[in-house]
Amino acid sequence: MPTLRPSRKSPRPEPEIRFRPRVLHRGEIALGPGKADLLAAIAVDGSISRAAKQLGMSYMRAWTLVKIMNQSFRGPLVAVDRGGPRGGAAHLTPLGRDVLKLYNGMIAKSEAATRALWQNLRRHLK
Repeated sequence: MPTLRPSRKSPRPEPEIRFRPRVLHRGEIALGPGKADLLAAIAVDGSISRAAKQLGMSYMRAWTLVKIMNQSFRGPLVAVDRGGPRGGAAHLTPLGRDVLKLYNGMIAKSEAATRALWQNLRRHLK
């Protein structure tokens, strides 16, 4: 009788649902998942270049996203201190912290509001 070998396939990840809202303003994405991730990384790293590196994006791409966000809201979300012996620094403004908190809150409330529907829909997946 042949012996059964364990499968070499890695276990399949559990089905999940992700809410990834985008805030559109004047035809541009003012805030979305990538920009929110960038804001969170800047808050932790204190630097646009380190945040970009952590997220695997170029410094120029990160700067472009920061400029779009800063131009889209009533005030800047990210403030920059240029130069100095150790280079520049960046931090979220109070508005930036508030916007990021509100964005994450929207995601959390969306997930909570649809939890029962998701459980029902999930039953239909293979």
